[in-house]
Amino acid sequence: MKVQTGLNENGSALTNLGYKQELKRALTMKDLVVYGLITMLPIAPIQVYGMLAHESSGMVPLVYLVGIVAMVFTALSYSQMSKEFPIAGSVYSYVQRGLNPHVGFATGWLIAVDYIMGPALLASFSAMWLNSIFPAIPTYLLILLFLFINTFINARGISLTARTNLVFLIMELSVLAVFIACTIKFVFVDGNGMGGFSLAPLIQPDKVNLEFLASAASIAVLGFLGFDVISTLSEEVKEPRRTVGRATVFSLVAIGMIFMVQTYLASLAHPNYQDLDPDMAYFDIAREVGGDLLYYLFIIIAVAAVGIANALAIQSAIARIIYSMSRDNLLPFAGILGKIHPVYKTPFNATIFVGIVSFFVALFVSIETIIKLVNFGALTSFMMLNLTVIIYFIFKKKQRDPKGLLLYGLLPLLGFSIIFFVWSGFDTMTYVVGGSWLAAGIILGAVKSKGYREVPPTMRDL
Repeated sequence: MKVQTGLNENGSALTNLGYKQELKRALTMKDLVVYGLITMLPIAPIQVYGMLAHESSGMVPLVYLVGIVAMVFTALSYSQMSKEFPIAGSVYSYVQRGLNPHVGFATGWLIAVDYIMGPALLASFSAMWLNSIFPAIPTYLLILLFLFINTFINARGISLTARTNLVFLIMELSVLAVFIACTIKFVFVDGNGMGGFSLAPLIQPDKVNLEFLASAASIAVLGFLGFDVISTLSEEVKEPRRTVGRATVFSLVAIGMIFMVQTYLASLAHPNYQDLDPDMAYFDIAREVGGDLLYYLFIIIAVAAVGIANALAIQSAIARIIYSMSRDNLLPFAGILGKIHPVYKTPFNATIFVGIVSFFVALFVSIETIIKLVNFGALTSFMMLNLTVIIYFIFKKKQRDPKGLLLYGLLPLLGFSIIFFVWSGFDTMTYVVGGSWLAAGIILGAVKSKGYREVPPTMRDL
């Protein structure tokens, strides 16, 4: 009886915001945390460890610690807005309702390119890795296979997606546990590497200064992209106001700690970072501490985790943002993309659409261009979110007591400042590519809103 009451309250909250409950509420706090961890990828350091070690003079764990501190302010902003507006559109809905409907559309347009490019990028990476082992299989067939699997799982229902996420999370944490055990034996029992504990991977006072911290923040922030996808599931959570924000912050901190532990041990096992291959460094360390078996196990898990688990979570997120924007009639073919499957209770058409678009993006758009669009879209939308928290709570709701000024003023201002610092360091081509996408969105928004004179029906009485 208690659960049913919660569901009614959630349905009423959605009705008060102008929508009806169409998606299936089946997710718990555990499901959201798993979803967040899978999206940020517990084994993510395998892709960038070599580069980070060279850039940070071997202090990779410190880089990830800086990343946690840098991103937690934006995570707190997501937490505040998810309590206020428990809607599937994530940052699109938050900026739309907290700041301005038209600015909200532009923000949704930016986060959409971040998410819609994600599955294509991840499928491309996994296909290339697998093609190096099985060169007889064309890369485009492997990309198609990964995207088909993800689209099928996401289209069939959020419960199946949640179960798949849990299976992959267990796989990733298991291989990490094996790596940690092998590394502990290698260092502390056999006396290899540094032969014991050392502070060098965590702090080298003569090399840590403002320039180092700024560089570390710019690297680490991009490494934590994906924590925000939890908020896209707000309409499928049993208690969204209570759990979405908590899961967002918890998963960010948890993944950061996982990154720090494994990279600290990797640093102890192989302290001479100068001789590491930037592309294969982590794999080579795995081979050093655990032999060929651990080396190939990491490659296989990496292919599956990136190509399926990671891409699965991101495809799920973008399908819900497209659904949310379509039910507000703000996208082309909104009548089709805004439909929910009558049996699976998923944004079925939007999910299929994302799968098809991802396939063609992977085939015809360069990886470099995809990365630029992902970075520009994500960080610009993060800045708008932090700005929205300040304007909505401080100026619209006038929560200007000391607690309000801290939670809704200082913390999001810090989040905005950190993201802006990283954003201002993009190269010229990133601004050109990202700005072109934003310009296209502004034009589309003008057409759909008749010159920005109309707002979605759910916003007209606000």
